[in-house]
Amino acid sequence: MLGLKLPTDPRWANLAEKTLEEILTDHAYCEQKAATSCVTLIQLFPDKHLLVEKLAPIVTEEWGHFRQVLQELKKRNLSLGWQRKDEYVNALFKFQRKGGSRDDRLIEKLLICALIEARSCERFRLLSLNMENEEMREFYHKFMVAEAGHYRLFIDLAYHYGD
Repeated sequence: MLGLKLPTDPRWANLAEKTLEEILTDHAYCEQKAATSCVTLIQLFPDKHLLVEKLAPIVTEEWGHFRQVLQELKKRNLSLGWQRKDEYVNALFKFQRKGGSRDDRLIEKLLICALIEARSCERFRLLSLNMENEEMREFYHKFMVAEAGHYRLFIDLAYHYGD
């Protein structure tokens, strides 16, 4: 369903659980970047009314997710670490074509956002199924569901503006 050609190794969840502070830190920054990406899309394409209407609530939701992850860090007496380079996202951006029409650029941006959300959904699913801590499994299940919805939204917007 998510269209990912290469799945994450399921053992990743076990490694992630051992470095919970790093995983939660990375997760927090990913939520922040997701909110920022939606704001940027709105700024670049204010004339795309459906996009603005659909992404405005996602900005709020993603920022809320950022705050939830911060709360989880605090609850576990962990600290928000430094933001790391996101090699996956940077690699996706390398495939983004330069030039083309404004509408082509929009569709590419939407598809890249969809791929980012798909990977997040897939990884949150692994965490929700494989973490030992029940509370953390539930925590990540909720994020998995949200990311799946965001993935679908970006795909739907790409179809809408691709017609």
